[in-house]
Amino acid sequence: MFGRIARRYDLANHLLSGGADFLWRRRATKMVQEWGPRRVLDLATGSGDLALAFQRRLPEATIIAADFSPEMLSVAQQKGVRETVLADALHLPFPDDSFDCVSVAFGLRNMADWNLALREMNRVLRPGGHLLVLDFSLPTGLLRSGYRFYLHRCLPILASLVTGQKEAYDYLGGSIEKFPSGGAMIKMIAENGFAAVSADPLTGGIATIYAAEKM
Repeated sequence: MFGRIARRYDLANHLLSGGADFLWRRRATKMVQEWGPRRVLDLATGSGDLALAFQRRLPEATIIAADFSPEMLSVAQQKGVRETVLADALHLPFPDDSFDCVSVAFGLRNMADWNLALREMNRVLRPGGHLLVLDFSLPTGLLRSGYRFYLHRCLPILASLVTGQKEAYDYLGGSIEKFPSGGAMIKMIAENGFAAVSADPLTGGIATIYAAEKM
């Protein structure tokens, strides 16, 4: 599915989020920059937008962009991502304690086993290293009903116009509904070896950044 939409993935993301994805990545990048990591693993990198932002903000750091889709990695390489690895996030090909920071933007939700993925991220992080998860969440209050209507009724139609692959986005609303957010996500991250877990809702709660440290 991701291979089929790789070439128009960026355009679809920018249009369907109303450009908010730029702001979300900027916030995530600033947080990682404040941690000052020397080695960063960007998991489920997709077309590489977050990895590219890290390269610009952290010019002295080693940024490794990993994804299980070769088509997505090809797009990331063409855009200037320097180091890419074809990898399954549930079975990472890296030794223990390899990275100072692991990030995953809009990717954990799509993984077959969230807990196993988090344990793998914990394994490759050094003690005291940082985790950053950026993903969709459901807003609260008045925005919630309007957002859910857009998510289930409007977004798949708009996506089909942009990518020609409506079925690739039909799953999106359901995946966001099922994905833990807020306190549930904080609890899940903590149960998989992380401490000091925090949640930073963005754009009224449409997306959330979760940050944590390896114990």
